[in-house]
Amino acid sequence: MSAIDFSTLTIGDTVVESEIPLSRASLVDYAAASGDHNPIHWNERFAREVGLDDVIAHGMLSMAAVIAPVAEWLGDPGAIVDYRTRFSAPVVVPDADSGSPATPTTSLRLTATVGAVDPAVGTARIDISVKSGEADVLSRTQVRISA
Repeated sequence: MSAIDFSTLTIGDTVVESEIPLSRASLVDYAAASGDHNPIHWNERFAREVGLDDVIAHGMLSMAAVIAPVAEWLGDPGAIVDYRTRFSAPVVVPDADSGSPATPTTSLRLTATVGAVDPAVGTARIDISVKSGEADVLSRTQVRISA
């Protein structure tokens, strides 16, 4: 059962703000977990040869990283009944100038706001803005939640 009282949600309220650091090690870890070893996620030369500025994060890694703070706010990941987004720009993850590959070199900044509420039914739509640097990297990101 969700810990959120839907009757207290107001359209336009910010419910989550978070910054999620990403590093080259994040990409390696995700590749190992997902089985997606595409070289655009780890090889700078290859990424540039196919027209990218640098190595980029996996799209599904970005989606997972963004939904995690929303699930934490809800208190119950099972309250998420729908999650959708459009990938609007790549999340470039440059190599660290020095130190460990786990050194964050970029981040995803998200702001989640209440877009719609139906307290009688116990549902709400959460709209999420996601940026990396100045770029909107995920657009039309919405989460439908239910009590």
